[in-house]
Amino acid sequence: MYRDVRMREADRKENGVHRARDRPGYERTDYSVYRLSAKERVQYLAVYVVLDGCISYLFFCSPIAFVLLLPGAALFFREQQKRLYAKRKREITQQFLDGIQLMLAALQAGYSSENALREAQKELCKIYSPEAAVVREFEWMDVQMGRSRNLEELMLDFGRRSDIADIVSFAEVFLTAKRTGGDLIAIIQNTVSCIRQKQETVQEIETCLAGKAMEQNIMSAIPILILAYVKFSSPGFLDVMYETVIGMAVMAVCFAVYLLAYLWGQSIVRIEV
Repeated sequence: MYRDVRMREADRKENGVHRARDRPGYERTDYSVYRLSAKERVQYLAVYVVLDGCISYLFFCSPIAFVLLLPGAALFFREQQKRLYAKRKREITQQFLDGIQLMLAALQAGYSSENALREAQKELCKIYSPEAAVVREFEWMDVQMGRSRNLEELMLDFGRRSDIADIVSFAEVFLTAKRTGGDLIAIIQNTVSCIRQKQETVQEIETCLAGKAMEQNIMSAIPILILAYVKFSSPGFLDVMYETVIGMAVMAVCFAVYLLAYLWGQSIVRIEV
């Protein structure tokens, strides 16, 4: 018996499957919150400092303005968190869709739902890196099933932690089908079809908005480029805007209007489905 267990473990390693229990420090992740890593914080802080320096120099030409704008880094970080959170949700949804499609193929081949997940796990390891969210979650489910936990409960737990409506809906349907003895293959096929149609709709919307988002970014850069051109091509021309109270007030109003217009434009091209 011990020899059979060793052979199964060797077979898993040969297929590139690394068990979650073999990973030190493996923990279930709450995907409803995105936390910036230390590397990301340093990276975005450097970007914000450069932006702060450029804006302070072009609009105010004052180191005091640079210091006063530094607290804006918190808002910049929050926006980056939102962007990365939305990106991670899209990636997890796509990975999960691939995973349940692989499960469906295994179910159609005659596997039980538990063994179908294990087969899907092996194939996912060939498609995605070992650190991909769904690979880690399927590995965790595999380990927990070995500890006599139900697959449907593990799937529902992942759906709740993922904070993704499609995964939650699938987990609830999967739980109901397992508990009531429904046609699991037909139910999963229908659910996969619905999720796939939604993903295609989202991709179409993103494709349509990609051009508009690029236009919005270009239009946002134009005022900065014009200001930089005037400042460097005609030295001293803007000194009155930096050295008088009225000039500084005008530049402050211009910067506030520019910032509000940029945020407004970002909200227009950001559509959630």
